Amino acid sequence: MGVDQKKIFPTAAAMQISEDWILGHDDIEDQSEERRGLPAIQKLYGDHLALNAGDALHVLMWQVLSQNFSLLDKNVAQLIYQEFFTMLNRTILGQTIEIKWIEDNRYDLTIDDVLLIAESKTCYYTISGPMRLGAILAGATEDQLNSIYHFGQMLGRAFQITDDLLDLTSDFAGQKKQQGNDIYESKRTVMLVHLLENIDPKEKNKLLEILSKSRTKKNQTEVEWVIDQMKTNGSLDFGRQLAIDFSQKAYQVFNNELKFLSLDPFRSQLSDCIDFITTRNH
Repeated sequence: MGVDQKKIFPTAAAMQISEDWILGHDDIEDQSEERRGLPAIQKLYGDHLALNAGDALHVLMWQVLSQNFSLLDKNVAQLIYQEFFTMLNRTILGQTIEIKWIEDNRYDLTIDDVLLIAESKTCYYTISGPMRLGAILAGATEDQLNSIYHFGQMLGRAFQITDDLLDLTSDFAGQKKQQGNDIYESKRTVMLVHLLENIDPKEKNKLLEILSKSRTKKNQTEVEWVIDQMKTNGSLDFGRQLAIDFSQKAYQVFNNELKFLSLDPFRSQLSDCIDFITTRNH
């Protein structure tokens, strides 16, 4: 599969812009302190200007994407447009569910519940969506697009679990000032669900008490205690193994269903990426 590079630029640019406004809004909603080692945008300019900047990027994304209608076959341009709509709609749905779980203090969740969020957000806008967009530009069939979605579903799960593990164990090569941001934000992760299911009942009330606090009310000692409990109860090891399992499933889909992605060096690079997802340290 392949396509004239000049025809991919608006779609590729719109994809990058979409990530920028999505993550900007996400940082506001989570009240995150940092993004990629630097202060989150709302920490620099306040919520109102940060939200407005995200809105501006959102509008710009659609404007850039509209260039496809004069550059591509109209049917292809419409498919690209629809794929963006689906990808963003799924992302917003996942974010809505995650926010409500936190607001409603929901802790009666399963691993499958957490994976639903990963599939709605990370799997789609990080892997499946961008790959499907490129495939649409190259003239992929519906079956091929479905196989790409399946691949992104498996690899996206591995990516998200690994990302959540690194949040607990890595300073991202010195880019992060603190570990355990997901605990500060009370985010439901595979490791947290495993801990809730396996922690000593005598300690569970303390865990729930910490998680019920807002970010500003939690302290470093409490967050470190939760991480220690995850180590003691095997939650980190559970997450690592689950990430490896999904990575291996991604390999299976790649080798069995994505044979049509045969152009090298790109196929080899994509294969290497599967392993990198779970072995990276930041």
